[in-house]
Amino acid sequence: MILIICITSCDNLSLVKNTNGQVLDTIVDFTSVDTYPSFKVCDSLIDKIEKQNCFRATIHKKVGEELQQHIFTITDSLNEIVLVDLVIAKDGVINFKGIQTSKLLKKELPKFDSLVKSSVDKLDKVYPAIKRGIPVTTKYQLPIKIQLKN
Repeated sequence: MILIICITSCDNLSLVKNTNGQVLDTIVDFTSVDTYPSFKVCDSLIDKIEKQNCFRATIHKKVGEELQQHIFTITDSLNEIVLVDLVIAKDGVINFKGIQTSKLLKKELPKFDSLVKSSVDKLDKVYPAIKRGIPVTTKYQLPIKIQLKN
């Protein structure tokens, strides 16, 4: 009888669970970062959107200035947007991954890809993006507007 009471009484014991413990967030959103990559001039900004806009403006300005140093000769007018794929490594190095251009641009400016690549290679090292306190590698697509008149 005592044995039966001991066995069944364990089910009736009220064990208090500690509900005040820290809950781990196991869902990670890989489409966003906590802090965007930034150049040294943007690092003093605190607001996430301002820092992102500063990064975009700085990278556009630096690549644009580098491309404007070259003289392009064309036979037909060009007015299009080129997309440059970049990878910003977790160590802050910006790597050129490819470019999306039209057939007309490739025909008119066959060396444009290499000029963009060299412009990207000349960019300063950046502070990498941060996700949960850890530097992460991010992809960035840089749109460049090309307007050339013959």
